[in-house]
Amino acid sequence: MNTFEELNLSKQLQYAIDDLGFVQPTPIQEQSFSVILSGKDMVGIAQTGTGKTFAYMLPILRDLKFSKQLNPRVLVLVPTRELVLQVVEEIEKLAAYINVRVLGVYGGTNINTQKQAIAQGTDIIVATPGRLYDLALSRALKMKSIQKLVIDEVDVMLDLGFRFQLMNIFEILPERRQNIMFSATMTDDVDALINDYFIAPNKVSIAVSGTPLDNISQECYEVANFYTKANLLIHLLKDKEEFHKVLVFVSNKKSADRLFLKLDEVYNDELCVIHSNKTQNYRIRSIKQFDEGENRILVATDVMARGLDLEEISHVVNFDTPSFPENYMHRIGRTGRAEHEGNSILFYTNKEEEAKVAIEQLMKIEIPKIDFPDEVEISEELTPDERPKEVERNNPHKRNEEERGAAFHEKSKKNSKVNLGGSYRREIVKKYKKPKTRGDKNYNKRNKRK
Repeated sequence: MNTFEELNLSKQLQYAIDDLGFVQPTPIQEQSFSVILSGKDMVGIAQTGTGKTFAYMLPILRDLKFSKQLNPRVLVLVPTRELVLQVVEEIEKLAAYINVRVLGVYGGTNINTQKQAIAQGTDIIVATPGRLYDLALSRALKMKSIQKLVIDEVDVMLDLGFRFQLMNIFEILPERRQNIMFSATMTDDVDALINDYFIAPNKVSIAVSGTPLDNISQECYEVANFYTKANLLIHLLKDKEEFHKVLVFVSNKKSADRLFLKLDEVYNDELCVIHSNKTQNYRIRSIKQFDEGENRILVATDVMARGLDLEEISHVVNFDTPSFPENYMHRIGRTGRAEHEGNSILFYTNKEEEAKVAIEQLMKIEIPKIDFPDEVEISEELTPDERPKEVERNNPHKRNEEERGAAFHEKSKKNSKVNLGGSYRREIVKKYKKPKTRGDKNYNKRNKRK
């Protein structure tokens, strides 16, 4: 199949595709279309950046008839607020010539505003699991009309601990529905979810997880520590022509803030950061400014940048080597999108070398190593995690459990007593006993006479 016209789309969808300038469907879009259209459960395994949103929305929109009913018929679950906004935007592009109501709901914003929007009626609801469940419990959102459930980036959702929320959502959905799931990796958790809730799903797998994208060049630097990595990054970013749009991945929120402060000394106006501790407005603004070219450098954690469609990124810098090799694939998939050339740079310390080897084994290639530049200063400053732990041998408050022996004395007679309550209370209990029932006031009187 060569063009979208051969997919047998409706005229309205074809007009939207033409407006967007797309001619050929990606492999996941081509192979998913007929499966989803058939109404069968489907599991799609595809690398990030392969057009998964269009893969499930094209067949869904093709069959979604006009309706005035208030309750949604299609539910799309995604792990982060940013992805809710992105998926809603993608659906609106495809539905430019279709009368369809799309609503995105997510945490961190006023729930009452979202309840009012739901009351106006919607056909497709895109949501994060937590906020969706809150709305369903409050009866603001009724799930009885859901015909199709889409779970996107399900591996990230399970990594974030959304399994129980997903199970709760499954319980309140109609039993007769089509389940569609997309994931970049097939983990044991994902497999368990499929076995529990999907009925004989068709699997559509595009590229083995771990196959490096051919249009991305990769290289790595061995670096001493965090602040030396920062010095190397500052040095590389000086070439503004080559490094014109750079996404920098760090392992956690603390590292993101620490690196941001260091880079801010040199690249103040060219820099932005996103992680889950930032406010929603701050995160949206950071992504928008980076995507539109106002900021040249974006520092992000894995979860925040997963699934985001950021265009024409010249370089992905793996500032921290990811512990899970699959995450490296997701990271470098941010560059080299839509058949553009991409570049990936990996920094690794001595402690991270094992993780780097695991990445190379997964991809079955060796990442070319670049010599550390002589002009870059090797920092002696260490982060709290890098500093050697001080063992205070004689500190009685920091002893190891195995150093503690048995108690060296028996309890004194005074300390071995058990508190039975005041003597007055004990005497009263002996005298009056306990009433048989709460309201039997005469019982005590009878006992007193005896």
